[in-house]
Amino acid sequence: MRIIAGAAKGRPISAVASATRPTSDRAREALFSTLASEFGEFEGLRVLDLYAGTGAVALEALSRGAALVHAVEKDEAASKAITANFDSIKSAELKGTFHLYTMGVHRFLGDKSQFQYHFIYIDPPYDVDDIDVVETLVQLQDNNFLDSQSIIAIERNSRVKEISWPYGYEEMRVKNYGQATIFYGIPAPIPVEDSAENG
Repeated sequence: MRIIAGAAKGRPISAVASATRPTSDRAREALFSTLASEFGEFEGLRVLDLYAGTGAVALEALSRGAALVHAVEKDEAASKAITANFDSIKSAELKGTFHLYTMGVHRFLGDKSQFQYHFIYIDPPYDVDDIDVVETLVQLQDNNFLDSQSIIAIERNSRVKEISWPYGYEEMRVKNYGQATIFYGIPAPIPVEDSAENG
């Protein structure tokens, strides 16, 4: 695996076979093509990579000019691989900052966030239940991780035909990449009557 584009284009990314299931280069390239069509440039964007694995998505965003990139991965071996992968690209002219949180996703999302992220990637192990994914989405909303223009992408095994998006989200599109399917969603607009009641 390699960084596809940006300041660190071509730099290698290593994986820990027993600990991670990296997003394929094909899926990652298609993912960032979709994001580029939505955001245009990555400069200034804040990115959150949950269940980061190798850190490939996080580091790809950083290479492409994201201003702030946070990766969350609880597996110690995978976290060491992410650190090594970051070390291999940090000599490139990166414009943003990167931080790795070695902890579980639900623990990371358990407190109010000081950052609202423009792009959030959720790539849990394929054996993680749908209810855990829903809990992650609820925590993102409840604890102030979402920007009004956020895009959320969830990678699941292609056997999963749909995602149970909770209240407060709406699905944008679904893309299949062989064994992986990526579900894209956005924060749902607040209904006028709800806004009036909260005001």
